[in-house]
Amino acid sequence: MFDQLEVFRTAHSMAVHAGARHALAARNIANADTPGYRARDIPPFHEVAAGTTGSLRTTRPGHIGADPGAARAQPAERAGALSDPNGNSVSLELEMLTAVEARRQHDRALAIYRNALILMRLSLGRR
Repeated sequence: MFDQLEVFRTAHSMAVHAGARHALAARNIANADTPGYRARDIPPFHEVAAGTTGSLRTTRPGHIGADPGAARAQPAERAGALSDPNGNSVSLELEMLTAVEARRQHDRALAIYRNALILMRLSLGRR
């Protein structure tokens, strides 16, 4: 019953998105010296949640055109990334900023989840 509340699903989606974005930043940093490697990123969470990434937004498996993977953002080459002479487009400074932003997003998702649980307990008369 409580797993169907929108606030918990949104917090979960935010945490999954932040984890995926952090993993991509780590992969980009790991390939910073690989010739020809192109930096990849996923769209911000608000674009993915709003469904502005090009695919239909589905909230239930029974929706027309529902694709279980459609809700997840697909990694794409980072737009406007400058490349080195060897063709690598990874900027370590930008990747560190992306990793920090993903960490903040994950912390925000956990705070939303935690506060929703506190509110639910208070509404039931428990602490």
